Amino acid sequence: MKIKFLMLGLLGLISATAFAQKGELNTAQSEFEKYDGLKLQAALALPSLNKAKESIDKAAANQKTANLPQTYAVKANIYGSLAQLDTVATTSLPLFTTAEEALKKAKELDTKGENKKLIDNANAVLAQYQLNKGVKEYQAGKYDLAYKSFDFYRTVMPEDTNAILYTGLAALNAKNYPAAITNYNKLVTTKYSKVESVYGELAGIYLANKDTTGALKTITDGLAKYPTSADLRRTEIEISLQQGKQKEVLDKILSAISNDPKNKSLYYYAGLVYSQVADAAAQKIAKAPTASKVTLQTEKTQNFQKAADMYKKALEIDPNYFEANLNMGYVIISPAIDSYNAANKLPANQQKAYDAAMAKANAQFDQAKPYLLKAVELNPKSPDALNNLLTYYKGKKDDANIAKITAQINALPKN
Repeated sequence: MKIKFLMLGLLGLISATAFAQKGELNTAQSEFEKYDGLKLQAALALPSLNKAKESIDKAAANQKTANLPQTYAVKANIYGSLAQLDTVATTSLPLFTTAEEALKKAKELDTKGENKKLIDNANAVLAQYQLNKGVKEYQAGKYDLAYKSFDFYRTVMPEDTNAILYTGLAALNAKNYPAAITNYNKLVTTKYSKVESVYGELAGIYLANKDTTGALKTITDGLAKYPTSADLRRTEIEISLQQGKQKEVLDKILSAISNDPKNKSLYYYAGLVYSQVADAAAQKIAKAPTASKVTLQTEKTQNFQKAADMYKKALEIDPNYFEANLNMGYVIISPAIDSYNAANKLPANQQKAYDAAMAKANAQFDQAKPYLLKAVELNPKSPDALNNLLTYYKGKKDDANIAKITAQINALPKN
């Protein structure tokens, strides 16, 4: 019996000794937990964090506790929190580095996962530090540094949509297009609330990286998910035309019209393709050799007419369709401007030809007027609508309305 009691006493002594050896470590963890629970009330929380630092430094210096995974995990939390609170980069970064090294060691030693909660919390603390640091760097225009900070945050919080977005944005502004593409491609697979717009932004990044194939694929994927997106459809048209794929995109839209003949947007998109082809021909005319000018002029005229036919069908479905009214006015007034300019280039001794050309221009201007007025009525703050209407009044030499519309344009908010 005496032996049994002696052993019990010895076991108790061993337990007490082990507890004493871990006293500073336990105090450090306890004080950190107090801080963590009160950190929204800084005045109350800070003394606990300072006490925690004193204790963890002692525990880290004690050979009995120095190499325990718990010691490193607690140290990572304490030093990470101190780094978060320090707003001076030169003094906060060493604290962060100490915390990062302690966390790495804690992960290596904690083979049984006994300190998982502490390790996970330290991960979050260090991630938050890097997020805050990245925001400051981004605001200062230090996009390369911001990318690295946000990417640290993202690796800790890989499913956090803000983490992915911020990392992608910083990479984009740093012109690190491959990294931006990687992050935006990840973002479109998440439940991010504005994912529809991300497809368009991602396509733009591909274009900046001179990858039109990737851009077009992105838009195609986006339209498969958001088939009614006007912005994505417009971007698809623009990219297709840049790639010389006018026929392909037009065939796609016309096929969609045959399956959905009451869809006003599809007629509008078809009109947009024809309009842009006409504009492209117009831009080539000035520099083209004389032999090619007639062909380009014919291409321009025919495509503007096809565009007008499509916009007209869209307006038959919805007379208040702003974009269709705006573009219908534009494709009608464009030939009127050509006629007007041609008339004014005639020599003074060709009065009869001048009168005929001006009569033609006036008739064309008047055809455009209802659509121009409707567009301004539907959106009186649209610079495009107001400028188109101003062009009409200039063509008609209506000084009173020129002054009126000019004043409206000048009153628009400046971007």
